[in-house]
Amino acid sequence: MKALKILILIAIGSYIGFSCESATYEEISGEATNPTYTTNVKPIIDNNCLSCHSASAGQFPTMETYVQVRDAAENGDMICRIDDQSCGAVMPQSGRMPQTRINTIKKWAADGYPN
Repeated sequence: MKALKILILIAIGSYIGFSCESATYEEISGEATNPTYTTNVKPIIDNNCLSCHSASAGQFPTMETYVQVRDAAENGDMICRIDDQSCGAVMPQSGRMPQTRINTIKKWAADGYPN
């Protein structure tokens, strides 16, 4: 009887331990409500895109400045490439970014690309 209670407690503890999901601060806090390039978009681009899309890396389009990133979003397929695969392989190549980052960039574009 004592062994059965211990097994039940272990089963309940395992269920609770494995049913929890971890979430990053970014996923909990959500995307920015009024994103600007300098505050919100540039850090995303710097951390996810510049390893390939810088002048030194040579991958087109170059996305080192506000004007270059705005142009890639406005006239290129940057937003489509980070959001779905209908424009080609999803970017960045390391894998899809968290939806909060994608939504921040999309909101920035929808708001008229504030710097």
